[in-house]
Amino acid sequence: MGHTDYLMNSRIMILGFFTSPRKQCNWHRLCYKRKYLIYSRGLSTDRKPLITKSEWQSVVGLEVHAQITSSSKLFSGASAQFGGPANQSVALFDAAVPGTLPVLNRRCVEAGILTALALSCRVNPVSGFDRKHYFYADLPAGYQITQQRAPLASGGQLQFPVHVPGARGRRYDKTCRVHQLQLEQDSGKSLHDEEAGRTLVDLNRAGVPLMELVFRPDLADGEEAAALVRELMVVLQRLGTCSCRMDEGALRVDANVSVRRPGDPLGVRTEIKNIGSVRAVAHAVQFEAERQAAVLEAGGSVTNETRVWDAASGQTLPLRDKEVLQDYRFMPEPNLPPLRVELERVVSPDPEHVLSVPALRARLPELPADTRRRLRELHGLPAETAAILVNEDVLLKHFLTISEEKSERNPTITANLLIMDFLTALNKNNISLNESAATSAALGEVVDLLQAGSVNLATVRKILEEVVVGSPLTPSQMVERRGWAQIASADGVEAVCRRALEENPAMVAQYRGGRTQVFKALMGRVAALSQGRANMAVAARTLERLLRE
Repeated sequence: MGHTDYLMNSRIMILGFFTSPRKQCNWHRLCYKRKYLIYSRGLSTDRKPLITKSEWQSVVGLEVHAQITSSSKLFSGASAQFGGPANQSVALFDAAVPGTLPVLNRRCVEAGILTALALSCRVNPVSGFDRKHYFYADLPAGYQITQQRAPLASGGQLQFPVHVPGARGRRYDKTCRVHQLQLEQDSGKSLHDEEAGRTLVDLNRAGVPLMELVFRPDLADGEEAAALVRELMVVLQRLGTCSCRMDEGALRVDANVSVRRPGDPLGVRTEIKNIGSVRAVAHAVQFEAERQAAVLEAGGSVTNETRVWDAASGQTLPLRDKEVLQDYRFMPEPNLPPLRVELERVVSPDPEHVLSVPALRARLPELPADTRRRLRELHGLPAETAAILVNEDVLLKHFLTISEEKSERNPTITANLLIMDFLTALNKNNISLNESAATSAALGEVVDLLQAGSVNLATVRKILEEVVVGSPLTPSQMVERRGWAQIASADGVEAVCRRALEENPAMVAQYRGGRTQVFKALMGRVAALSQGRANMAVAARTLERLLRE
């Protein structure tokens, strides 16, 4: 585990309390605010690239640290939950009290194996733990227990869709190989008070269980890197092995970036540490590749160093150099025996101490790639629509429940309503998907009303704004009691259109005089006079006919 270098002459103190437990979160939480955005075909930034030389190729490899979803830590019984008071979830072993010994958490091993199987990794029958030595205030023992030399699993791959941004964005599938997956404990957290000249240490995270997933340098740019992280998050959430809450530090991404000319060997790489969001992955990798290309174009050389992503300035900044390889003095962990798993038999002869890989494989859920394929083949959804639903578990559950309740419901109408209008209503009311009071039954009823032509899209949006906050009325009751039923009959629509023409003779004269652009304004008058209830497709045809008379 790497750490930011700070002035080591600061005084070190154990953090006793904060005014609020929520203030203990990582610095990136200060600027984090979750938003559900309508799919935009990519994650690229709006800033102009520094250099766009086609003769340079970027090469990207990722290292992802995922906190394992577990009630207790990797080697102790202390709580691993986020957000508690400082230094309240610290066992004696976490504080490196002499004489205490590690006890491996079975749940964490199972989570690691499940993740490895989902990524088609080869689970090793015997793996071991090592001590990685370095000295820092938030690492009381002076070493981190990890699996450097004999990891839990190796090999494997992750296939994921990449959406290239732009007006005519294209989509393609990419595969990235997995080098290894290993278990390790997290360190504590240091908070540096520059004004007081001291460092406060919170050991709540010390010993929190992590999976480190090391991916090979198979990625070409920031878009592919961000797409891989997003797909990995969906996989981990589907497995239930990681919450992937990047704002809580449950998922941290390090990116190794280099550039080269086509056909040349790999260039000198830099490492970008602790990138705090999916979008930041795309931006950080893109900036760093452009920076290196600009340095080489100017005749300079790239330095092998560790950098950090500064979201405020939109650039990577140097943190420390790597010219001298740090010696972590890896040694086998003497207090933990080799970890053995059963690769063939479902029932192990010693189930309390040996895990069965075939038994865990049987617990694998449907993976995101299979779900996307099912949505395309069974429901006829476009690839991009299927990807959006799979990426948001709540949306996917709503879609599947709505579709299963009534087979006659149009999948495309259902998906579009959820992705466009439902998310818009949530954003308008500042409600997250997980906090919404909307039920699948209510959303399905809205689909029925829209599909039957009982209401139009404008009315659907008004209904959804009440559904998301938990209105006691059903959608049908809202329509009936508030007079929101769509005016769909030819006579009803024509009456509204005639009134709009009568009240706006000047615009009628302009249209008939050749200024056809005023047609949109007349349609707006029809919508206003009908209070948004007119069937606008019928209204457009009717208005054109009346204007020709």
